[in-house]
Formats: sequence, C-alpha cells, structure tokens
Amino acid sequence: MPRTACQEQLLPGENLQQKWEFAQDAGYDAIELRGGPGGFRFRDRLPELRRALADGVVMPTVCAQIPQFSGAFEEEQRRDAIVQLKSQLSVIAELGGLGAQAPASYGMFSRGLPHFEPARPADEEREELLAGVTELGEHAKREGVVLFLEPLNRYEDHLVNRLGQAVELIRTVGMDSVRIGIDSFHMNIEESDPAAAILAAAPYIGHAHVSDSNRCQPGAGHLDWPVWLGALDAAGYDGHLTVACRLSGDPAQALRSIPAFLHRAAA
Repeated sequence: MPRTACQEQLLPGENLQQKWEFAQDAGYDAIELRGGPGGFRFRDRLPELRRALADGVVMPTVCAQIPQFSGAFEEEQRRDAIVQLKSQLSVIAELGGLGAQAPASYGMFSRGLPHFEPARPADEEREELLAGVTELGEHAKREGVVLFLEPLNRYEDHLVNRLGQAVELIRTVGMDSVRIGIDSFHMNIEESDPAAAILAAAPYIGHAHVSDSNRCQPGAGHLDWPVWLGALDAAGYDGHLTVACRLSGDPAQALRSIPAFLHRAAA
C-alpha cells in the first residue's frame, strides 16, 4: 500500500508536534515541510525543526516556496533563487531528509495565455535553465539529497510543463541528484495520457504530489486515480504520495479521508 504524506500548512496544530499527532491519527506516514515564503526563513526554522525531529516527527521532504526560481528572467533573481534553493537542500539534508521539490519557474510567464512574448530567446532559456539545474544538482549531490524538479502546467510555468521535458533536461544534466517531482494536478492538464507519461519517465521519478483535477483533495475531482496510481506502482515508485492541494468541505474531515481514499484506489 502507498505511503502518504501531507504538507504542513494543511494540518491543524500550533506546532509540528501537534500537526504530526493529527497526521498519524489520520493515517499519514510523514509531513512535507514548506520552505518559505522566501528569504532564508526555512533555514531560520532549524531550531524548531531539530526539536520536531528529536520528538519523532517524520519530515522527508520540503516543497520550496520562494519569490522566484532558477528559471527567472533576471540574472539577479536567478542567482538569489539558486542560493535560496541550495539553503533549503542543505537544511533538509541536515534533518536527514530526501530532498526538495521546486519548479523551474512559477507565475512569471505563460505560453498558454495570448499576446505575450518571452523576455529571452528559447536557446538562451535552455542554457540558463541547464546551468541552474546543474548547479543545484551538484549541491544536492554534495549534501546527499535530491532536487525534485516539478513540471507545472502551461498557465504557471513556460519552461517545463510535461514529464518528457523534465526527462530530457535531467538526461542532459546527467546526475542522479536531480529527479522529477510529479504532480497529478499539473499532469491532468498537460499530459494526453498521464499513465503512459509516468511509465515513460519511470527511471527519473523521485517524488509525487497528489491533488485532484480541481486542485482539491484526491476524490473531489474527476482524475482516474486507480489508473494513475497503478501506473506509478508499475513504474516502481516507492516514495510518499504527498498531499499538496486545497481542501473542499470540512478541512479536518477532508484530510482524514485522503489516506483511505488513496489506499482504496491503489488496491
């Protein structure tokens, strides 16, 4: 049966220990941390995170939350994003975790909306993206963790939208310290056959976020979960299914419904 995790901001509780108590009771196996909202606030949380770790809170991953990412148009923003992401990779390494999930960019430009042109040519974008991901992959390798590159849908990111694009990029980078962090919501928009995309990218998948077609909790939309989870199982994925979504209805009830729903869908 799949292991489940939940992002920390969704869980009730005043601190990570209380959130972990709720998570365990609801059937989750881990908490995913949020590395934001920017600056070095994640690093500044280290005393809190060390206490939580000592109290048995399982925190294998962090989802980066910063103002810009390594694919930003401006050089100063790119450098700042890389420095911040390196810091988050180092923090999760200190906690004994697995890695950090981050997209190439977020919200700065969309090819899915009309009447706009990107601020740089495609070949320059690729060079800068490769340089940034390579630098982050090298840092992750030194720290013993993984950068999980997340393809986002066309309305949120114009650089990496589909799993195949992420695979091509990771092959070029050529490091095991860079893998794909897939997300069922974004795949529902971008992949013509999500199950086939998972199987084609199988060797490169390192982490998985789950939310339904409407960005709410699994079971609240129309995504074909038995097929999606079946493909992930066939791909040999043995990591967490991490809840990264909005919650419809009563939040606590919605959170409690997810592990059981995913277990049934995967059966």
